[in-house]
Formats: sequence, structure tokens, C-alpha cells
Amino acid sequence: MVAKKGILGSYVSFAEQVPSNHPDSGTISPEQNSHLVSWSSLDEQENPQNWALKKKWAVTITVSLFTFISPVSSSMVAPALTKMAAELKIKTEIESQMALSIFVLAYAVGPFCFGPLSEIFGRAYVLQFSNLCYVCWNLGCGFAETPGQLIAFRFMSGIAGSAPLAIGGGVLSDCWNADERGKAVGIYSLAPLLGPVVGPIAGGFITETVTWRWIFWASSTAGAVIQLIGLAFLPETHKPTILKRRAKSLSKESDGLRYHTEFDSNQSLLAILRTALVRPFKLLITQPIVQVIALYMAYLFGLFYLLLSTFPGVWEGVYNESVGIASLNYISLGVGFVIGAQVNARLSGRIYRQLKMKRNNTGAPEFRIPAMFFGSLFIPVGLFWYGWSVQAKIHWIMPNIGIAIFSVGSIICLQCMQTYLIDSFAEVAASGMAAAVVLRSLAGFGFPLFAPYMYSALHYGWGNTLLALLSIVIGVPAPFIFWFYGARLCTISQYASG
Repeated sequence: MVAKKGILGSYVSFAEQVPSNHPDSGTISPEQNSHLVSWSSLDEQENPQNWALKKKWAVTITVSLFTFISPVSSSMVAPALTKMAAELKIKTEIESQMALSIFVLAYAVGPFCFGPLSEIFGRAYVLQFSNLCYVCWNLGCGFAETPGQLIAFRFMSGIAGSAPLAIGGGVLSDCWNADERGKAVGIYSLAPLLGPVVGPIAGGFITETVTWRWIFWASSTAGAVIQLIGLAFLPETHKPTILKRRAKSLSKESDGLRYHTEFDSNQSLLAILRTALVRPFKLLITQPIVQVIALYMAYLFGLFYLLLSTFPGVWEGVYNESVGIASLNYISLGVGFVIGAQVNARLSGRIYRQLKMKRNNTGAPEFRIPAMFFGSLFIPVGLFWYGWSVQAKIHWIMPNIGIAIFSVGSIICLQCMQTYLIDSFAEVAASGMAAAVVLRSLAGFGFPLFAPYMYSALHYGWGNTLLALLSIVIGVPAPFIFWFYGARLCTISQYASG
């Protein structure tokens, strides 16, 4: 094979056929494949894996901002539910809770579309278009005049806002290699958990000072600002999309020559879309490793959103705090998430490198698991601490300490799982994340719905004891399952890397 510099700086390889191990092998004719556009070498600077660190971190922070703003909206309305119910004439508690949690339910719908679409049209276009739709639908929530309008607008904004949760993992897989990916995933996975923490704090003070409608108008304004940041700092990272665009440009600028990539196919766009959109369903239904990861992440998110649903009753009901002051207790969640993320970023990366050296400098997704062994222990401890502190009505700092302990364990386990998933399905990371996001979103939607009935029957002490026992039965053995059986499950997956 011979390579030469193309018109736009990309490299063109002349070969007679597509490599036989390529997924599209046999779909491209020899005539089309006579001018193959690819990277010139392993250190090609236009390859996102070889970008400067400054550029990689700019992309990581930008995609994390996209992932942050949508979850802010998921919980920002919580302090305003009473005022919203009074103005919109919402009569039942279920309908009021639906206005809050329908947003999270929509997270189970959008990723099935956005993840695969980003693998066809590129990450940046899909992210920016979906964020624009989120801003518009979320803005409409502020003008809702009936409960039906509010719930419908919330559902549509939730679908559009789910895109970063599905696509962000793909962006990080595009830019960072396995050795560097830990810290980047640490920041990215922190965003969807900090969003529900910041949201109620801002929503509480907005509700106390101005109309609840400003909750939506303010978050839409923030979304518009992030849109501008994305236009400036989020270039395309998807390798097939970058190469296809350059092949198209080379074809236009040449005199009758045709340029193609190894990712081209003779299939119609409709057939390609059908294959891509079905992929997350196939991953979730047929791949055991994806099913196990998705169930574990659903357990983590279900506990998190269930705990969030208890906050108004605890701080306003038990501790008699005002709406604004009560919202400040969400800070304890944020403190725990930040501490856990920082500890895990340093510990997990060091463990990964040491285990890789012991294996002849060969990495494995399972090397992300060790931090979960102690992180999973924090979750039941935090739940016990929080529940019985509230039950005994001890000083408000005690339940906040319990919340912080819980959030330390949650973020460590979540970060390990997300990095494990990205490492396992690097080529289709967006589809893999989409499959996992579906179940965790359904859990985030469903768990809070039964929370009032559970705490009404068991109160905060025994109710949280039940959750802690659940986390001991499910959460503590999970790292052992992934460590000893994860590789075996990956080997039977046709999509897993390697």
C-alpha cells in the first residue's frame, strides 16, 4: 500500500480491496476503493486520539457541560411543585410527581435514537441539534397553561436533553485512549449527578423570589450559552465522520477522481439508519455484559433519585426549613460526588496502570473494577446513617454527612462502570451507553414513585434500612461478578472491543 498527502491534508492510500476483517468488507467495489482516505500514520495529528491535551480537555469539558445542563432541569422544578400545582390546578400528588419525573422517563427514549445517529452523522451535529431542541422545549414549559401542556413539554425536552448522556461516552472514546480515559470519564460522569444537585438549589431560591416559570426560562438561557460554547469548542471527534467528510471534499476538488473510506458502504441511508437504530436494542437484549452493566447502573440511579425524592419531606417537614434553606442541603450530595470523583480519578488510574504493567503492558476493561470493591461499601453505610439520623431528628449536619457518604460510594461505582462500558465497546461506545442509559432512566423515573408509600409505612429509619440491605445484597457482590466473570461475558459479545 502506498500513501500520499491529499488536497486537504488527509492521506490517501491506494489499495485494491477493503481489508477482509472490516465490517463492511465486500460492500465496496474495487473501483470505488482505488482511492482510500485514511490516517497517514499512528501519530497523525488530525486524528482526535492525537490532539493536544488542551484541545482534548476543551472537548471533554464542553461535552460535560452539555451533559450537566439537562439533568439540572430534571430536578430544578422539585421545590416549585406546590406552587405549580396551585397555579395549574393539579389536584393529585401522582400528577404533580409526574410533572417532575416525566423528564427522567424521557431519558429512556432519546438515547436509542441519538447514540446510533451520532455514529452515522457525527457527534457534534447531533449534540448541538439536540441541545437546541432541548432549549426550545424547555422554554415552552415556562409558558405552559395546563398540566397536560407542562407534562408534554417536559417529556419532549427530556428526550432532546438525553442526547449527551448517550453520546458523551462516544466522544471520550474518540479522543482518549484507555490509559488516559479515567480522568476524562471522571469529569463527564460527575456532570449528570451534579445537575440534580445544583437544580433544586437554584430552583428553591427562584421559587421564593420570582415566579416558578423562571425556573425554565433560566435553565433555557444557560442551555443557550452552552450551545454557543459547543459551537466554539466542540469539533467533530468521530473518526469515520471526519474521514468521510474529507473524502467527499477531495472528490469535489479533484478532476473526476473518486475518494472513499473504509467505512463507506453500498447500503442506502435508510438501511444504514435501520441497522444503527436497532443496535442499542440488540446490545440490551442479546449481550449479557450490557444487560449486567445496565442493571447495575439502574440500581445506582434508582437509589439516587429515590433519595432525592425524600429531601423536601425531610428538610421542610422534619427540620422545618424554608424552601430556599432546605435546598442548600443538596450541597452535601455535591460535596460527596466531588470527593468521590477526585479520589477515584487518582486511585483508578494508578490501579489500571499497575495492572496493565503486570499483564505485559496490555490493558483490560476489568482493570477499572478494583475501586468499586470499597466504593460499594459506602452506599449502605450512607443510607443507614441518613435514615436513622432523620428518624431520630438529630442535628441537620448528621443526615447531611450520611448523604455525602452515600454519594462518595455512588460516584465511584458509577465512574468505574461507565469507563468499563466505554473500554468494552469502544467502537460502538455511543450505542453501548444508550443501552445502559435506558434502564437507569427507567429506574430513576420509577423508584421515586413508590417512595412516598414506602416511607409512609416504614418511616425514614426502616425505609432506608431496607434500601441499605438491598445495596448490600446487590451492590457489594457486583464488583466480584464483574472482576471474575466480566471478561467471559465480553467474549461472547460480537460488539465488544477485541
